[in-house]
Amino acid sequence: THMGTHIDALSHFGLDGRIWNGFRADEHLGDRGWRVGSAASIPPIVARGVLLDVARARGVPMLPPGYRITREDLETAMRDQEVDLRPGDVVLIRTGRMGLFEDAAAFMADAPGLGMEAARFLADEAGAMVIGADNFSLEAFPSEVAGDYVPLHTFLLAQRGIPILE
Repeated sequence: THMGTHIDALSHFGLDGRIWNGFRADEHLGDRGWRVGSAASIPPIVARGVLLDVARARGVPMLPPGYRITREDLETAMRDQEVDLRPGDVVLIRTGRMGLFEDAAAFMADAPGLGMEAARFLADEAGAMVIGADNFSLEAFPSEVAGDYVPLHTFLLAQRGIPILE
């Protein structure tokens, strides 16, 4: 499971019993899933896409296992590529992990990913509309936030309304 390109809908993860727009599980979660916030409700994505090649910026073909991408990594990639970020951009991050895609176990094991500081930068300062990466789950594991197994998912989806491309 969880292989191939897909988009995480805003209802994919919530926080404290709520998903994006404050929809509560006790009101909007049915026996077949959420009645709001599905992937079908995402309109066509027509926006500028920006690929930030973090692996290249760090001088490697693939980020090391478990590597947590920082804001500094993103800013270095932007500077090296002579690109800026604008509100409404779709930001794609290259970790190099796709080099292992044909070996599912290797692709999923201890993947590098985005850290919270970098996610906050993309969401709150850069104004990204959608964020994606070429790794297993966008974020690195184990979680940086006690009591939240997938803090980037809960932050981006439930708190900022930003779909995730994986």
